[in-house]
Amino acid sequence: MTNPVARLPIGKIVVLIPTYNERDNLPQTVSRLRAAVPEADVVVLDDSSPDGTGAVADQLAADDGQVHVLHRKTKEGLGAAYLAGFAWALDKGYDVLVEMDADGSHQPEQLPTLLATLADADVVLGSRWIRGGSVVNWPIHRKALSVGGNVYTRILLGIPIGDATGGFRAYRASALRSLDLHDVASQGYCFQVDLVWRAVRRGLTVVEVPITFVERTIGDSKMSQGIVGESLRNIAMWGASYRLGQVRALVRREPRWHRLDA
Repeated sequence: MTNPVARLPIGKIVVLIPTYNERDNLPQTVSRLRAAVPEADVVVLDDSSPDGTGAVADQLAADDGQVHVLHRKTKEGLGAAYLAGFAWALDKGYDVLVEMDADGSHQPEQLPTLLATLADADVVLGSRWIRGGSVVNWPIHRKALSVGGNVYTRILLGIPIGDATGGFRAYRASALRSLDLHDVASQGYCFQVDLVWRAVRRGLTVVEVPITFVERTIGDSKMSQGIVGESLRNIAMWGASYRLGQVRALVRREPRWHRLDA
């Protein structure tokens, strides 16, 4: 089957992969990615993994000129890692920046579909919770947490996005440059909500495509109570500010029933 990316004028592609203790998953993920989208470069963003992931990434880069590594001094969270990767990639002149996990949960073979969709969009989200999307090997409580978190996000922020917390997505460089990334402070999965909410408010074209998310088989999930708590607090704060702004906008308008004598 023809790779749809090959005929699309979307420019230079880089896939950013944050890592922390992923030495056993990273080689297979990078190999699958390079096979699925050979024209894409790869940047591993390693937060000084104590298990030696950084050394594994260095060897992958030594063996393949399209693989690069950014070594970060401390573990500062998903958001900080991606912001560092965005800055590096934008400085290097990439046109498309992709977010993807290292643990195999995001299937590289589905990336061509995201990139093909980007031909008519600014941001493309790989979605687990729209028609055609699915999750494999998640217990019911993880599904409930993710679905509930996305419903919570839609209600509070008023965004028509089925999966705002997902981490498999593609951005045009022009979209990222428009999002005022200098003041992004969110870290865990809340970072993903932060960016898509900024994109929606900016009026960018955000499109979701269904993906199959496969739970990791090696290593431990990075989900924690702290990450969930940060998301709940930040989204509540953003939602309160957004709804307050709506109320203020309504108050400033002169109600029609005050103009019956017009």
